[in-house]
Amino acid sequence: MNGDQSPLDWVLSLTVSSLLCASTRTQPPWAAALFSPERGAVPAASEGCFGQSEEAQKINNGSSQADGTLKPVDEKEEAVAAEVGWMTSVKDWAGVMISAQTLTGRVLFIAANDKLWFWLEVNSVVDFFTVPPCLCLCLRFLRALRLIQFSEILQFLNILKTSNSIKLVNLLSIFISTWLTAAGFIHLVENSGDPWENFQNNQALTYWECVYLLMVTMSTVGYGDVYAKTTLGRLFMVFFILGGLAMFASYVPEIIELIGNRKKYGGSYSAVSGRKHIVVCGHITLESVSNFLKDFLHKDRDDVNVEIVFLHNISPNLELEALFKRHFTQVEFYQGSVLNPHDLARVKIESADACLILANKYCADPDAEDASNIMRVISIKNYHPKIRIITQMLQYHNKAHLLNIPSWNWKEGDDAICLAELKLGFIAQSCLAQGLSTMLANLFSMRSFIKIEEDTWQKYYLEGVSNEMYTEYLSSAFVGLSFPTVCELCFVKLKLLMIAIEYKSANRESRSRKRILINPGNHLKIQEGTLGFFIASDAKEVKRAFFYCKACHDDITDPKRIKKCGCKRLIYSKMSIYKRMRRACCFDCGRSERDCSCMSGRVRANMDTLERTFPLSSVSVNDCSTSFRAFEDEQPSTLSPKKKQRNGGMRNSPSSSPKLMRHDPLLIPGNDQIDNMDSNVKKYDSTGMFHWCAPKEIEKVILTRSEAAMTVLSGHVVVCIFGDVSSALIGLRNLVMPLRASNFHYHELKHIVFVGSIEYLKREWETLHNFPKVSILPGTPLSRADLRAVNINLCDMCVILSANQNNIDDTSLQDKECILASLNIKSMQFDDSIGVLQANSQGFTPPGMDRSSPDNSPVHGMLRQPSITTGVNIPIITELAKPGKLPLVSVNQEKNSGTHILMITELVNDTNVQFLDQDDDDDPDTELYLTQPFACGTAFAVSVLDSLMSATYFNDNILTLIRTLVTGGATPELEALIAEENALRGGYSTPQTLANRDRCRVAQLALLDGPFADLGDGGCYGDLFCKALKTYNMLCFGIYRLRDAHLSTPSQCTKRYVITNPPYEFELVPTDLIFCLMQFDHNAGQSRASLSHSSHSSQSSSKKSSSVHSIPSTANRQNRPKSRESRDKQNATRMNRMGQAEKKWFTDEPDNAYPRNIQIKPMSTHMANQINQYKSTSSLIPPIREVEDEC
Repeated sequence: MNGDQSPLDWVLSLTVSSLLCASTRTQPPWAAALFSPERGAVPAASEGCFGQSEEAQKINNGSSQADGTLKPVDEKEEAVAAEVGWMTSVKDWAGVMISAQTLTGRVLFIAANDKLWFWLEVNSVVDFFTVPPCLCLCLRFLRALRLIQFSEILQFLNILKTSNSIKLVNLLSIFISTWLTAAGFIHLVENSGDPWENFQNNQALTYWECVYLLMVTMSTVGYGDVYAKTTLGRLFMVFFILGGLAMFASYVPEIIELIGNRKKYGGSYSAVSGRKHIVVCGHITLESVSNFLKDFLHKDRDDVNVEIVFLHNISPNLELEALFKRHFTQVEFYQGSVLNPHDLARVKIESADACLILANKYCADPDAEDASNIMRVISIKNYHPKIRIITQMLQYHNKAHLLNIPSWNWKEGDDAICLAELKLGFIAQSCLAQGLSTMLANLFSMRSFIKIEEDTWQKYYLEGVSNEMYTEYLSSAFVGLSFPTVCELCFVKLKLLMIAIEYKSANRESRSRKRILINPGNHLKIQEGTLGFFIASDAKEVKRAFFYCKACHDDITDPKRIKKCGCKRLIYSKMSIYKRMRRACCFDCGRSERDCSCMSGRVRANMDTLERTFPLSSVSVNDCSTSFRAFEDEQPSTLSPKKKQRNGGMRNSPSSSPKLMRHDPLLIPGNDQIDNMDSNVKKYDSTGMFHWCAPKEIEKVILTRSEAAMTVLSGHVVVCIFGDVSSALIGLRNLVMPLRASNFHYHELKHIVFVGSIEYLKREWETLHNFPKVSILPGTPLSRADLRAVNINLCDMCVILSANQNNIDDTSLQDKECILASLNIKSMQFDDSIGVLQANSQGFTPPGMDRSSPDNSPVHGMLRQPSITTGVNIPIITELAKPGKLPLVSVNQEKNSGTHILMITELVNDTNVQFLDQDDDDDPDTELYLTQPFACGTAFAVSVLDSLMSATYFNDNILTLIRTLVTGGATPELEALIAEENALRGGYSTPQTLANRDRCRVAQLALLDGPFADLGDGGCYGDLFCKALKTYNMLCFGIYRLRDAHLSTPSQCTKRYVITNPPYEFELVPTDLIFCLMQFDHNAGQSRASLSHSSHSSQSSSKKSSSVHSIPSTANRQNRPKSRESRDKQNATRMNRMGQAEKKWFTDEPDNAYPRNIQIKPMSTHMANQINQYKSTSSLIPPIREVEDEC
C-alpha cells in the first residue's frame, strides 16, 4: 500500500477490481501476487474459479522471462518490485472497472433511490462475498439469495397478474432461496472443518446431501443418516432450526392451499361443439341449486342437451360439491364473479345460450338484493349486449331499473321474474277461485307421476300433478278453424287441453304484433304456424298437435298412434287460407272468385294483397258465406255420433255477431261501454286493463272500529298485514291489481279492507290510492275486536301477510305472526243471529245512512257485494315465511266457529306447513306439493316459483302466460308506464282501451244447479267440457272437489283438493266446482238487476263465494231452430209458459229481453234459511248467441 493512499481507497480499489474480475471471468493481478510461489500455491478452488492467463503471470512475478531463463535479482529489490507492481495493477484494474462497469451494476446503482443504502442491500452483500475470490472462494452459494427477486421480475414481465399467483411465487422464492443458501453454508463448513481443529474434523458431503439435511432438519424429522460433525455446522443448525421450522410450518401449508385452490375451480370452460351451455350466477346455495337442477334436468323434458355452468365467488361446501359431482355430466362450477370481465371470459359468456341470475328470497333487505342482481345484469350486458338474461327480482318496483339498461330487451328474450308480483298475484286469484294457486304452481313445475292404486283423494290429485304446461305449433290441418273447434278436437281426439294461442296481429304498426290470447272464443280463426299452449303430462304427447293430419289420422281412436305420417300433404291443406275461402265461397254461389258476391267489395278488391301480406282476419271470415263455415263444421265429425248429439251445436260468444268484430265492443248493441266514453270521466287506467279512480288521501279511507262495526260488510276481502315503519315493503299493489282488473264490471269488484299498522300502510298507500273500493282499519290482526269490526265471518276471503318474515334469524320462527293470526281466527266463535239485523241482499244499512249515496257511507264509497256468507267457512289466505307443520284444532267443533276456515298460506319455510292444519297426518319431511294443505289450495310456498326459471328458459311464453293469468293483465307497456310515474294513470275510454276489457277470467262453476246439473250426478267430465265450450265458450281445465267425495259418509269434510285436467271419462259429483275460463260478458253491466252472484251451492257447509257462477237451465239445444223467425217464436212460447219471473234475462237479441225463471235449489234447510234471510242474488251467465246463418 502506498503512503499517500488511504485505507478506504484501498478497499474501494480492491472491490472494484474484484467486480471487474467477476465480470471478465479473469483473475486479478493482486490475487496472483498474493498466491505467488513465494507465498504459497493458489488453492484449487481458485484455479477452478479463475483461469491463469499469461498476462497475469507476468504481472504477478514482477519480471518478464526471456528465452525461457529467469534473471537473478536481489531479494529486496524483488520484494519492492513486487509491491510496486501489485499496487499499480490494482489501480489499473480499478480504472478499468470504473470505465467498463457491467450493465447490470450500472443500472442497479443508477436506479437506486438511496445510493448509500444500495451498498447494504442483499444484492450488494452477495457481491461483496462472492466477487472477491480471495475472501469468498467457497461462498458462491450466496448467489441463491437472488431468487428472492424472482417474483418482481415476473411482475415486470407482466406474467404475474393475480394476487394469488404473486403470493404463491413470493412464498416459493423465499422458501427455496433460504433453503439452498443454508445448504451451501453447511456444505462449506463440513467440507472445510473447524479452524481451531486445524481443519482436521471435516467430512466429505456433496451439496445435494446438504440440501437433504436441511429439509429433514426444517421439518423436524431428522432421520440421522446425515448430520453435522463440525462445531460450526452444529452451531449453525441450532439457530437455523428456530427460523427454518417457523418458515416451514407457515409457508408450506399456505403454498399447498394456494396451489390446491387454483387447480380446483380456477380454470376456464371449454365449449363443446354442438352443445349449448348456460351460465347460472347470483345466490348459489345448496337449496337454490338443488331446486333449480331438479326442475331443469327433469326426465319429462325432451332431451336436455344443455350444460349448466355455475359461477360464484365463494367455493362450494361439501354438500353442494357432492351435488355437482352427482350431475358431473351436465354441471360445472367455476369460482369467480360476474362483475369481473375476466371471469365472464372464463365461462365463455359470449357463446352462452342464456344467463340465469338467482335471488336470495330470504334476505333481510330485498332492495339491496335486487340492486345486486341489477348490477350483475349491467356487468353481463356491458360485456356482451346480445346475451339473453333471465333474472329473479324480489320487489316489483325494482323491475323499472332494468328498463334503464340500454341493451335490456324483453322482445329478445330478456325476462325478470318478480317473486312478489307472482306471489301476490297467486294469492289474489285465490280470492276469486279457491285452489287456483295450487293448480297453476303444479302446471309450470315438473312433477313425476306417482301411481296410487287405492281409491283415495291422493290418487286423483297426483294424476293431475303430473300435468305441465307445454307449447307446440299447430298442424296445418287446424288452419281456418275456430279456437273452440280446435280445442274440442284436441281434447276429445288428441287427449290434449289447449288453453291459449299466440296470435299474430295483422297490424304491422302495432307495438307488439304477437299476443297471447287465453280462450279467445270462436271469433278467432287459427292461422298457419300458430303456437298453441297445452296442458299435458309429457312433451311427447303435445307432438300430436303438430303431427295431426286429417287425411291420415281421422279414423284413429288411439291418440298414441298419431305420429308423423309419411304421406304428402293434400293439395287442399297446402292452399292458403284465402284460396280455400274463395274456392268454398265461389263453389257455393257459382261465380268466379273475383266476381263473387258473397265477399265484401273491400275484401274482394284486396284479395291478392291480403293473401300476400296479411293473415286471416275476423272480418274476412265473417264476411264469407256459409260454405266456408261448412268446412269448419266437418271437424266435429271426429266425435262419435252419440257425443255430437249430446254436446249440441256450436254457439258464439255474447259479443259475437256475423257482421261485427268481437274486439270492437262499441259496435255491440246495448253495450254499456258506450256510456263509458265520457270525456269528463275516467273509469279505467290509460291502458284499459284496470279500474281506476282519482287519487284519494289516506285519511278519507281510514275507518275507526266503531265506523266499521256500524256497517255490515259482506262479500269483501280482508287483508291482515303485519308490518311497521322499518319493515320492507311487500308491494300490496300486486295484490290489488288482479282484483281490480277491467274484465270485471264495477259492481262485481270485491271491497278490500286492510287491517294493520297505519304507519306501514302509509308507505304502501302511494301505490294504492288510484284503486276504488279500498278501506283501511288501523289495528292489529291479532285483535279479535278489529276482526269482528270488519265482519271477518262475512268476508269472501281473508289474506294474512307479513312484512317481518326475513328479519328473524331462526327460520322456524319466520312465520310465527301469520300462524298465530290464522289460529286466532280459527278459534273465534261467531253468533248465528245476524238475521235480527234485518240485513238485505246488500248488507245491513244503519239508521240514517243513505245507501244510494256512497259518500255518506262510513266505508267511503263502498258498495256492498251481494253474497251469502256464514261464519263457519271464511276463506283465509295466510302469507307465511316458512313451509312444514300441521294440525292444532279439533275438526269436531261446531260449525259456527272458525274451524272450517278455508286458508291459503304463503310460506317462506316449507316445513311450517305442518302448523296450519290439525287433521293432517303428513310427514314433516314430505315435499310441499305432496302435503294436504298444498293439495287443497290452503298453502303456497314462494319456493315453488323457482321452477319458473327453467320453465322460462325453455319457453319464454310460459312466463307471459302465467303473468297474464295471475296479474289481471299486466303488460310490458304498463310496466314501462309505472316505471315513469310509479302509479297508474287514468285515461279516457276509447274503443282501443275498452277493447282491452274483452278478455277471459278464471271462475268456478257449480254443478248443483243450472244447465250442467244433469252432468253433475254421475256425468262425464268430457261431456261437461264440450257442452260448456260449445254453449258458453267456457273452457274447463280442472275440478275443485271435496276431499271425502269418494266416501259414502253422511258428514263429509269441507276441505277440497285440486284435480288438474281430468280425463274425458272422469266421473263428476254434484258437489264439484269446475275451474273454467269465462268470457267477458258485455251485457252484465247493462243492468245489475239482471245479474247476481251465486253462492257455492255445491255444499251446505262450505263458503259461498261470488266467484262461483250458476248458469240457468235452458231448453234442449239439440234441435235448435236456426232462423231468426223460428227462434223468436220459441222465445215467445217460452215467455208465455214462464208466467211471473223474479229476474230478467237477456236473450239472443239485446233489444228483446225475455224473463226466465231462476230457481235456487238449496242442499239443506240451513242453506234455505240463509237464502231466505239474505235474499242474495246469483250471478248468471247468459248463453251465447247463435251464429247467424245469413252473410
